[in-house]
Amino acid sequence: MDSQIYSLLLHQLPYKESQIRNSLHLREEGATLPFIARYRKEQTLGLDEVELAEIFNASDKLQTLVKRKATIQKAIEGQGKLTPELLDALNAIWDEDKLEDFYLPYKQKRKTKASIAKELGLEPLAKIIMSRRSRNIEHEARKYCVGQVSTIDEAISGAQDIIAEWISENMKVRDITRKTLFKSSLHSKVVAKKKDEAQKYRDYFDFTQPIQSIPSHRVLAMNRGESEGLLKVKLVYDQEWLEHSLERFFKISNSESDKLIAEAIKDSLKRLILPSIENEVRKRIKEKADKDAIGVFSKNANQLLLLAPLGEKRVLAIDPGYRTGCKVVVLDANGNLIDNTTIFPHPPQRQLNQAEKVLYDLVHNCGIEAIAIGNGTAGRETYKMVNNLKFEKVEVYLVNEDGASIYSASDIAREEFPKQDVTVRGAISIGRRLMDPLAELVKIDPKSIGVGQYQHDVDQTLLKSELEATVTQAVNAVGINLNTASASLLTYVSGLGPAIAKNIIDYRSLHGSFQDRKSLLKVPKLGKKAYEQCAGFLRVKAGNNPLDNSAVHPERYALVNRIAQEAGTTIDQLIGNTAVLNNLQLKNYIDQKTGLPTLQDIVKELRKPGLDPRGKAEMIQQNIGIDSIQDLAIDMVLHGTVVNLTNFGAFVDIGIKESALLHISQITDRFISDPSEVLSLQQALHVKILEIDIPRKRISVTLRH
Repeated sequence: MDSQIYSLLLHQLPYKESQIRNSLHLREEGATLPFIARYRKEQTLGLDEVELAEIFNASDKLQTLVKRKATIQKAIEGQGKLTPELLDALNAIWDEDKLEDFYLPYKQKRKTKASIAKELGLEPLAKIIMSRRSRNIEHEARKYCVGQVSTIDEAISGAQDIIAEWISENMKVRDITRKTLFKSSLHSKVVAKKKDEAQKYRDYFDFTQPIQSIPSHRVLAMNRGESEGLLKVKLVYDQEWLEHSLERFFKISNSESDKLIAEAIKDSLKRLILPSIENEVRKRIKEKADKDAIGVFSKNANQLLLLAPLGEKRVLAIDPGYRTGCKVVVLDANGNLIDNTTIFPHPPQRQLNQAEKVLYDLVHNCGIEAIAIGNGTAGRETYKMVNNLKFEKVEVYLVNEDGASIYSASDIAREEFPKQDVTVRGAISIGRRLMDPLAELVKIDPKSIGVGQYQHDVDQTLLKSELEATVTQAVNAVGINLNTASASLLTYVSGLGPAIAKNIIDYRSLHGSFQDRKSLLKVPKLGKKAYEQCAGFLRVKAGNNPLDNSAVHPERYALVNRIAQEAGTTIDQLIGNTAVLNNLQLKNYIDQKTGLPTLQDIVKELRKPGLDPRGKAEMIQQNIGIDSIQDLAIDMVLHGTVVNLTNFGAFVDIGIKESALLHISQITDRFISDPSEVLSLQQALHVKILEIDIPRKRISVTLRH
């Protein structure tokens, strides 16, 4: 990599040169981000996944800039205009906007007023005016009244068109304009004829906020209203002040030439500069809003993926419904389908007694340990019906079913359950979500899981990239059971991917369960590099080597053997033996490849190998007697569950169809800039009703009580 890029990264980022250089070198060698963060702490001095991603993203951005500079250099060279001075100036630019400003005079343009004026031979007159050498411009202009230029005014006007284009291509002029506009405000106004139709944007009917402080959700809301034709959005700034600034830059006086240049400045601003820079600034505002919104979505998705699993228990899952009934499935402890049926406890059929009998028989005959109920249509009613049956030692959970219908119609679902229809697959997904949210949610497009803000309005390429990174981080943070994981789950394991994941499944189907990690090397296309990257994140339970069910990497097995031997014990006896582990002199095992951070990780893992960092699922208390928004009253205190986090607050499930808004100002008495500083998804709360707007179906709640 270019030494100048390293220098720029060192200037931009708060990390040491060795951290940046080693991190990028490891990536160039094919190491994944999770692997580097977990198993190469000595080289990176302990950088975590977020810090590594910051380095990689900054490097990628600079590399893209390098490629763009090469393209521009080639284009200018092709025109025969590249001088040593111009090349030095190009090499010194490391800002995307300034780079495009630099290239602007050399870009191939469609026919413009300036190009037409040049074809008429008016460029020399434009140079005379700009040089301010003549005191009689009309006299000079008369010399150019030939051919299609019939009057002095036409000659001067054409020269001004050329000057206006020169001004618009001036890097300093564009920089002044850009800085002015970045200090502007974003203003929205309702389209008068569509005021009734635009009521959902009522807060933005006449709204202004400086772009430096406007939050992402407001930008995205205004943009959406604009795209729907309900709002008009524009930048608000002092154009007159900007004109005076440019006149000062060009040192405009009262001479005849200066007056013509001043007119060209105004024309250039209105016709050429402002439309371009306004679009650029609006684009940057949108990019920042997208980045913020995607950050919120990724953070929420990560929390949802890492929700505590119920674990390996026999589950009865229900996908509720009214007219078409409730789909019921029975799953064994590994999530395999045992039985399925349909009950009709709700209107219009309302076969309550029969439904209760079916559930009672299934629970007792199949040894059901937990019941999972989807929280969609008829979910609350089904939850209450099941709770009324009062099963002993059977826990009942209301499960977020966002995206279950998308999974049920997917190729993955058809491949898993080719003989079942979409309704049965949806119920299976609900049950499996309770057993292991991560394993099931990786099968669904993260955009469909219902957490975040304006995810359909942001840059979809960036969103996809960020969410894939989030899923990868979550999967590798947990550690995956090699013998039960689906291809969807294995795809996200460090070093694998769809093709190798499928090969692992095929190998497992042909040869049976893996007995150790090293057997992975027998899987087609899984070479030594892929094995190095994936092995530490895969678990083999009850296999040949107890270390295979831990996060200890196979490259450290010899070291663990040495530790066990010197402690006078075996690996089996060393695992979980806190007395021995606490007394180890780790400094005795430090060498060129293994430092203290890795040794500390190994000891931590040996204390509790294979420990799931997600904890265990817990039932959430529901409100009794609250069925709809009409049942609510001001100052009522209710049980609630956080179901979504945004920049402006949290949405709380209080047991009815509508979620309540817990505004950021109502979360705590102290100032917070982000609701996630205090709250997390699926967190249980006691909230008090502040406001109820039945026509708009809006509920406001507070924790400040």
